[in-house]
Amino acid sequence: MKQVLQDMAKGGTTLVEAPAPQASRGHLLIDTTLSLISTGTERMLVDFGKASLLQKARSQPDKVRQVLDKVQTDGLMTTVDAVRSKLAQPLPLGYCNVGRVAEVGAGVSDWRPGDRVVSNGPHADVVRVPRNLCAAIPDGVSDEAASFTVVAAIGLQGIRLAAPTLGEAFVVTGVGLIGLLTVQMLRAQGCRVMAIDFDEDKLALARGFGAQTCNPAAGEDPVAAAMAFSRGAGVDGVIITASTKSSDPVSQAARMSRQRGRIVLVGVTGLELSRADFYEKELSFQVSCSYGPGRYDPAYEAGGQDYPLGFVRWTEQRNFEAVLDMLDSGALDVSPLVTHRFAFEKAPDAYKVLSEDKTALGIVLEYDHAVPPRHVRQVTLEGKTGPSQGVSAEPGGAVMGFIGAGNYASRMLIPAFKAAGARLHTIASSGGTSSVVHGQKAGFAHASSDSAAVIAEPAINALAIVTRHDSHAALTAAALRAGKHVFVEKPLALDREGLAEVEAAHAESARHLMVGFNRRFAPQIRTMKRLLDATAEPKSFIMTMNAGAIPADHWTQDPETGGGRIIGEACHYIDLMRFLAGSPIVSAQAMRMGDAPGVAVTEDKAAITLGFADGSFGTIHYLANGGAAFPKERIEVFASGGTLQLDNFLKLRGFGWRGFRKETLRRQDKGQKACAEAFLEAVRQGGAAPIPADELFEVARVTLEVAEGLRSGTSYCQK
Repeated sequence: MKQVLQDMAKGGTTLVEAPAPQASRGHLLIDTTLSLISTGTERMLVDFGKASLLQKARSQPDKVRQVLDKVQTDGLMTTVDAVRSKLAQPLPLGYCNVGRVAEVGAGVSDWRPGDRVVSNGPHADVVRVPRNLCAAIPDGVSDEAASFTVVAAIGLQGIRLAAPTLGEAFVVTGVGLIGLLTVQMLRAQGCRVMAIDFDEDKLALARGFGAQTCNPAAGEDPVAAAMAFSRGAGVDGVIITASTKSSDPVSQAARMSRQRGRIVLVGVTGLELSRADFYEKELSFQVSCSYGPGRYDPAYEAGGQDYPLGFVRWTEQRNFEAVLDMLDSGALDVSPLVTHRFAFEKAPDAYKVLSEDKTALGIVLEYDHAVPPRHVRQVTLEGKTGPSQGVSAEPGGAVMGFIGAGNYASRMLIPAFKAAGARLHTIASSGGTSSVVHGQKAGFAHASSDSAAVIAEPAINALAIVTRHDSHAALTAAALRAGKHVFVEKPLALDREGLAEVEAAHAESARHLMVGFNRRFAPQIRTMKRLLDATAEPKSFIMTMNAGAIPADHWTQDPETGGGRIIGEACHYIDLMRFLAGSPIVSAQAMRMGDAPGVAVTEDKAAITLGFADGSFGTIHYLANGGAAFPKERIEVFASGGTLQLDNFLKLRGFGWRGFRKETLRRQDKGQKACAEAFLEAVRQGGAAPIPADELFEVARVTLEVAEGLRSGTSYCQK
């Protein structure tokens, strides 16, 4: 397939060839016939990509504060690497897609291949979209007209929040694409409408749709014009669809509104408000969220859980359907809004027009090329000429495949394996595009969207699995049974059944299994281990993970998908303590915050105490309620009259420790590269596994028991 991507670091807009995505549960796979460029949103993204680093920082002060906090905890160089990596990830453009259903995923029963649908899919000739973000197109609505559905739904949601009634006077400030659609929908609602804009051509279109107009560029006063339009009473409502850094649209809206008028912000403006303007009239001000209820709710969008119609009449999907009904009836006319048409293969030219022609409104991309060639699941990357190019295996060599191309894989693991000398064969992601982006950058020979084909590939003898947590166990077991050495990111499994499956597959396989417990390979941890091994006395450990809060609806918090933060992240420190103690875990005790009346129970604020066979013990404080300026990770060990303290894998200090005072690194090193090197060396040499398999399974079992105990309120388990 082909897809439009925006380079957020340098500003280029490109059309890339990528593997077609696979159909997944609750999703539709759609062959695109036409898509619409959203001139407001997409122009803003393109302009942001072209801006200098300083301009980017000025436009996102909240992100700058996050960067400064990260410098304090992780160090300057690590933070610089993270920022560069983030900006280097191209952004898919587009959210106004029309096409025909090619395939339906599991759990979808109300759609069939061949159905004509509108969705918020990106500019790509094959898109995968959750079923709740699609709507059926009536026979009387053309593909071109239907492509305006999603942008119109943005305006419609603003209208719903403003709750206009028949005969009310409304102002629409900023009549770009969404503004002109909003004018028409308000007119269809029976409202009198005035449009404000600096562009006379757009105002002419608004007049054609039945609105009165005001042009500040011609010296007209918006507030005076609105007062005259409302017959001196003040307008009933203002919908702001403008995009500007100025706070004037909001200030003017307040001054032109009647008492208890309604103001809804659909666009983007400055928000320096005068309290007096709002206080004296008791004005209502609300910011509209995209297409409507359900937006950004993972349960609704990705999970397919609809809201009951009797309680939420207008969801984002039902807003799509309402717009399509208006198009079908003729109440909404989008034909005057189309200013440019381009073949999809000429998409970069369309974005050049978007940047240079500020009068452009509806820019349509037409997908007239053949459908079957779009559905290729593997592509050879630029500069690679065949399946063995650059990755032919020598006896004992490691030829790597990667399943998963997300942020951690691309920013940490792939560079670590590449630096360690891995020969990179194929990288796979279910969506396809990220495998091309990161595969091209790292030097993979192929990009794929078919993980089963990567597992079966004979030229690959080692696999890295860096997918969502719920897929780790099944993919690991399949890869081991296919005769591959496996490096799997933590956690190894989310439940006992998955763990048993991996153990059985490993027992049948003569291949290495490695979990990405990189911290035990960090240079300062190796120093600690060397110092601790010199004493035979039991040790006491205090390990603090100042994890920081993440939303409760984030996928890692979902027990079914991410396993929760104890299984998904605290396992790092259970393994690390096991490594430093050098002794089997014999007991585990855990306590969570919230076991008291009136306090919310949370798994990610917990203390875990482990006991070891040699008499050592330690406590892991996994906390999501700490300050961001405090070290994210602190490790303290007490033994033989001395103490070792490590902060953030940057500064290791010894207190009363004979022969050791401190070890400071210039750059944070959590051991990712050394971890990859150890795995590759074991594959090449055929020696012992870097982490014994019985330790991997021991840590996995203890982690599952701790999480189960925290969830059930059972605080103690004896091994």
